[in-house]
Amino acid sequence: MHFVEAKGILSGSGDRFGMNIYRGCTHGCIYCDSRSRCYQFTHPFEDVEVKKNAPQLLEKALRSKRKKCMIGTGAMSDPYMHCEEELKLTRKCLEVIRDNEFGIAIQTKSDLILRDIDLLDEINRISKCVVQITLTTYDDDLCRILEPNVCNTKRRIEVLEEMKKRKIPTIVWMTPILPFINDTEENITSILTECSRAGVKGVMDFGMGLTLREGDREYYYAALDKYFPGLKEKYIKRYGNAYELPSPDAGKLTGIFKKICNAGGMLSTPEDCFKYMQEFPEKYSQISLSDLF
Repeated sequence: MHFVEAKGILSGSGDRFGMNIYRGCTHGCIYCDSRSRCYQFTHPFEDVEVKKNAPQLLEKALRSKRKKCMIGTGAMSDPYMHCEEELKLTRKCLEVIRDNEFGIAIQTKSDLILRDIDLLDEINRISKCVVQITLTTYDDDLCRILEPNVCNTKRRIEVLEEMKKRKIPTIVWMTPILPFINDTEENITSILTECSRAGVKGVMDFGMGLTLREGDREYYYAALDKYFPGLKEKYIKRYGNAYELPSPDAGKLTGIFKKICNAGGMLSTPEDCFKYMQEFPEKYSQISLSDLF
């Protein structure tokens, strides 16, 4: 990893803002879109760029805002990758969000988020906290191939259960679904059944497939050659250089997805999930920390 003094931390406008404390990742997921060349990385992806002044920048940015809102993080780089355990920059930013009474929508694959469940609980009591967990593959052995350097799906489900105990709402990203790998009825059903049991607010799917761009595609295909010999050629024959690669069974799997989500009372479209995450509870905007503790 390497450290930089960033000039800014928040992106967005109006009542939609996001932040990335880190740039790059060490989880090693074989399908990661953030590797794509369109994001113009000037350093190796695993050489994580650390915005060491992120908490200070966030404090300044939030104090300048006249209206409180939700702050999103984790869309590009996981806020709980390995270096966070030592650096604690995500935790410090959560403290800033709590102290300024903003909300947080935080996305991760890592159980390290449980270290900060006290802060997430406090934020959720003051305003709103939504924890987003990515679940792609129920089978542990397959999970170790697809997402090798982070906890498995079973452990992430335990994270969802812990959030449920604290009444912290959760959203699951069930994406990507990889053609000929995890695009099975058994996998989809198993994940969604656990989501329903864990009281997940909503589940997001983007068409039962994955996307590949320059940079990401090469990394993914190298992994296919290593772990699934012959599958790359099947991909190339079927999809060519397409950006969107839907599962051949996308229609059937989407039907199963909708049925289980509806039965479990879970939001099931990206639009509904994003709307829920972006809504800031105005009725809590006048509550102060001293009222709660």
